[in-house]
Amino acid sequence: MSIVVKNLTKHFGNFTALNDVSLEAPSGSLLALLGPSGSGKTTLLRIIAGLEGADRGLVLYQDEDVTHQSPKDRQVGFVFQHYALFRHMSVYENIAFGMRVRRKPQAEVDARVRELLHLVRLEGLGQRYPSQLSGGQRQRVALARALAVQPRILLLDEPFGALDAKVRQELRQWLRQLHDEIHLTTVFVTHDQEEAFEVADRVVVMRAGHIEQSGTPQEVFDHPATPFVMDFLGNVNVFHGRVENGMAMLGALNVAYPEYPHAESRQATAYVRPHELDIEHTPIGTSSLEVRVTQINPAGSVAKVRVFSEEFGLALNVDLNLERYAQLRIKTGDRVFVAPRNVRVFMPEAPDYVI
Repeated sequence: MSIVVKNLTKHFGNFTALNDVSLEAPSGSLLALLGPSGSGKTTLLRIIAGLEGADRGLVLYQDEDVTHQSPKDRQVGFVFQHYALFRHMSVYENIAFGMRVRRKPQAEVDARVRELLHLVRLEGLGQRYPSQLSGGQRQRVALARALAVQPRILLLDEPFGALDAKVRQELRQWLRQLHDEIHLTTVFVTHDQEEAFEVADRVVVMRAGHIEQSGTPQEVFDHPATPFVMDFLGNVNVFHGRVENGMAMLGALNVAYPEYPHAESRQATAYVRPHELDIEHTPIGTSSLEVRVTQINPAGSVAKVRVFSEEFGLALNVDLNLERYAQLRIKTGDRVFVAPRNVRVFMPEAPDYVI
């Protein structure tokens, strides 16, 4: 079942939480709403669920207009960040709760709970209470409870936000595997781009109540549509300069920018991810920047190198794989040269061009 949102607008007093938002989650897809706090992603999720009403716009499940239906009538499964389990009920009774409310026969309840305990990998824990479970286990119980009533769609609001990093990683992989098994159209909210890119089929990046970009994780990462998307998706180095005559002049760096062949100079901003910067002991090509190494952190799978250009007062971050780091043998205080392999140039009211 697909989810279609058309021209949703929502105000809370003088604050505009959503401003003419439209999107589609194809049937059977797993879509992530990604953005910083205050971007409107949770408000959008709650309107899709029927927990909030929109001031304007439509919500469709497949071709059915559910804009004014109650959450119960929409048959939505909803999972909250902090589990929202009933502490006085066992795992079994938490999962069975929705079916009990709907007065399902006991045999059907038993069969469904057993099926779900197997699905969420909690066989044998039906008689435990939430206080006897880990955070990851509680969140799986919450998901089983949401699935128990056989919802038409599944909505998750920061489902792993209350968990530590290792458990988050495990549950992300588990959720993706679970989705591949049940193929239930799912929308989840997160502010963690790694989480969104690892789990989702499609990513919607939100900012200040509107959608900045939507697409597959690879499309959004490789071809960011706006400076905000580029900056939000991880650490970036920012260069300010100008463009003219088919060139972007960014301090000591000059790179081709054929999107702007005009003689009139215009301001531009360029973004380079840390892994897209090369370091050498000698100048790189015809355009590189001399810098001083100020900090090196070789922990993990990459060496994180911080450098500083005294000429331009510019600090940059460079990520090197450990093999390249060992070859360079750089140390704090060394004078080296950096040059970008890939630059994304943005001009005000102009499309970006990837070099």
